Amino acid sequence: MANRGPAYGLTREVQSKIDKKYDPELEGRLVEWIIAQCGSGVGQPDQDKTGFQNWLKDGCVLCELINSLYGANKPVKNIKHSGMAFKQMEQISLFLNAAEKYGITKTDMFQTTIFTQITVSPLYLCDLFMTLMALGSLAVTKDDGNYKGDPNWFHKKAQENRRDFSEEQLNEGKNVIGLQMGTNKGANQAGMTGYGRPRQIINNP
Repeated sequence: MANRGPAYGLTREVQSKIDKKYDPELEGRLVEWIIAQCGSGVGQPDQDKTGFQNWLKDGCVLCELINSLYGANKPVKNIKHSGMAFKQMEQISLFLNAAEKYGITKTDMFQTTIFTQITVSPLYLCDLFMTLMALGSLAVTKDDGNYKGDPNWFHKKAQENRRDFSEEQLNEGKNVIGLQMGTNKGANQAGMTGYGRPRQIINNP
């Protein structure tokens, strides 16, 4: 595989589309945030396309990241480096479970298997970027004192504008006729006849 030549035709076209999904600027911002959040002890990735994924591959940095967002009540108790794939996937799963409890939706999460890819694809990195961006945005939105770094690195998530009404207010609302239903203002029974009686039509001479 190491002697594979350049891609031609359809293969080259597909690879070109995948490469366009790789965003080195976004990757740099995420690296900066993770180091600010976790401290210099997590190191930093090599400056190439595989460096970022290799940095996170065993799940240790990701577990350190999610622990830092929980504050004192850290969800991942044991973080150990391992070169064994099943151990790496186990640790990645701990990160994903903790991220879900933190508030990240399943649709914003990457699949554990992307870290077992021998050849790193920028297409998989997009899923990873999406998860980390969602995590950063949620951390900024929570504003609980656990987020570290520039708050402008992420957009705040829209928050629920919940309104609580008393039972009395709810009962009053039942008596209001919405404008889309028309209005009964000024309505009366003038000119109405009783049920079953023909309407009187008077012709003026």
